Amino acid sequence: MSFVNALLRPVFDGLLYPFRGLAPIWGLLVVSFLTSIGMLVVFKATSNQEALDRVKRGIHAGLFEIRLWNDDMRAIFRAQFEILRHNLSYLRYSLVPMVWIMVPLFFVIAQLHFHYGYRGLEPGKTALLEVEVSEDAVAPDRSKPRAELTLPAGLRAETPAVWSASERSLTWRIGADTSGRYEIGITVDGTQYSKSAVVMNDVRRRSPLRVSGWIDELVYPAESPLASGGAVESIALSYPDREVGLLGWKSHWLVHFFVLTIAFAFLLRKPMGVTI
Repeated sequence: MSFVNALLRPVFDGLLYPFRGLAPIWGLLVVSFLTSIGMLVVFKATSNQEALDRVKRGIHAGLFEIRLWNDDMRAIFRAQFEILRHNLSYLRYSLVPMVWIMVPLFFVIAQLHFHYGYRGLEPGKTALLEVEVSEDAVAPDRSKPRAELTLPAGLRAETPAVWSASERSLTWRIGADTSGRYEIGITVDGTQYSKSAVVMNDVRRRSPLRVSGWIDELVYPAESPLASGGAVESIALSYPDREVGLLGWKSHWLVHFFVLTIAFAFLLRKPMGVTI
């Protein structure tokens, strides 16, 4: 999983680089357009197009029969049964291509979320940096572990580490002085770890959580994972959430992405000769 994410991160960084200084919706338009093309190509290659076309004709025939024999209840019930049967067949024929589509789509969404799901930190404002310590690194008396925070110029610590024994977490409040991309150093029990921090509000990859373990990395692929079995299990930085605007309508980026992708897919299905 680390290898796959290491390949995907620079691909999406490069794809979205031309749109960094623009409103987020412009990059989403391009990505949604490319995603719809990819979905149609996969759907056409993995589905039985002739069977889907035959099933759709059967559904249309049933609807036409209901309108034509609207005073014959037996004909109407028969047509409804045929429509239901054809719809079940349509679902069956669509299942395999949808499985093929969902796997790469998951990775696309996972990468896009960390470009569009969060705003950057802002100069003059603060954020929380939370380090979750492994159970093995906690002393028997649950006392605070030895920890040191190293901040580059441009960032500052506003509070000392606050230790929560029940959560096994160390929390600092940090502030930003100037815009930029930084690497924060955290040393726990003599081992040094790092966490990226982005203090700018353009469209770029941000990692709110650096994790260990391949399952967590599926959901948080924006940064290389921590080594498993170490003193630190995760490092979190509290980026604010972002909303994306389209024609005055602001919403979560994923809503716009799905709406645009579906719209492009329907517009392109006939030019690309795909039955869906």
